[in-house]
Amino acid sequence: MIVLDSFGVGELPDADKYGDCGSNTLCHIYEKTHMRLPNLKKLGLYQIEGIDIPEKEREIIGCYGKAKEQSAGKNSPVGHWEIAGYITKDPFTTYPNGFPKEMIEEFMKKTGVKGTLYNGVGSGTELLKQYGEEHMKTGYPIIYTSADSVFQIAAHEDIISVEELYRICKITREMLNQPKYNIGTVIARPFIGDSAENFTRTYHRKDYESEMFGRTMLDVLKENKKEVIAIGKIQDLFSGRGITRAIHTEGNEDGIQKTIEEIKKDSEGLIFTNLVDFDMLYGHRNNVEGYAKALEYFDSKLPELMNEMNQDDLLIITADHGNDPTTPSTDHDREYIPILVYGEQIKKNVNLGVRETYADISATVLEMLGCSKLETGSSFKQSL
Repeated sequence: MIVLDSFGVGELPDADKYGDCGSNTLCHIYEKTHMRLPNLKKLGLYQIEGIDIPEKEREIIGCYGKAKEQSAGKNSPVGHWEIAGYITKDPFTTYPNGFPKEMIEEFMKKTGVKGTLYNGVGSGTELLKQYGEEHMKTGYPIIYTSADSVFQIAAHEDIISVEELYRICKITREMLNQPKYNIGTVIARPFIGDSAENFTRTYHRKDYESEMFGRTMLDVLKENKKEVIAIGKIQDLFSGRGITRAIHTEGNEDGIQKTIEEIKKDSEGLIFTNLVDFDMLYGHRNNVEGYAKALEYFDSKLPELMNEMNQDDLLIITADHGNDPTTPSTDHDREYIPILVYGEQIKKNVNLGVRETYADISATVLEMLGCSKLETGSSFKQSL
């Protein structure tokens, strides 16, 4: 299962509640770039209901559909948790005006940090330009948030080491578990460079998620002695729970290659990959051309990946939310996610329709692997 982080396929019915009316990551990128995705097209990407792209494929080799999000929110943790069968009913708290004084004071006291910079909503790359040099002079980390429930801590690797930044984030994560704060994710944002012109964030980013989520398919698979191989930030998103082996990646190309390597090993269970660059490098930076090229690269690697699959393997390609790079916003948006399914033993050209929850994916995975299902989601195995 491969999650193309932020690859939405059109606004959800409740997009207006999130300020996301009109968002459509796939269609808007196509309109701007006319990218070529021949392999995803063969799997049925352009056949998904509501996708208004004239470039249709006649011989579909996969099954296709899309799913609504039932969870409250539109970020990676709740999206992945719902894919895995847990629906978040109560949203995490967001801080559009920055974090309260009480929270920052407690943060400084518990972590030993002597001061902070910024404390507001902003784009991380822009904040490095504005505050990076001051951070290097003072040693104070840059604290910021977004439209999501995140507490982000940016620090230069030569000023605050990666290990020290991780220590600070772990303490912060424990502190923010308090109900009065209720923050979903603490993110370590290390960067390098010597001036505002060349500050660059590194792949030493690490996410510390709230552990306030219930039972998922990963728990069930591990209990049933199945392998759960987490590639990319999957381990962070699930706080390591239900995972038998975790593999760190440095970008999409690395994540795709490591997924191919794991397929070759013929494990029994689930290989669960997140390709974060779509979101981190392109969606959040409104980089339409970059997003299109990243999709084309992934598409170009699909034949190699599919050729390594065994006869009884199943490939699921999906997403966790949207992040339309053509809109003024640089934040996630509330969109349907695609569901593309391929395998030698499944039917071709089957429309899976509009699924009522991302959790239908986990229900299908568990049924395919002969495990008991969770209470959420309806399996589409019978359609395959």
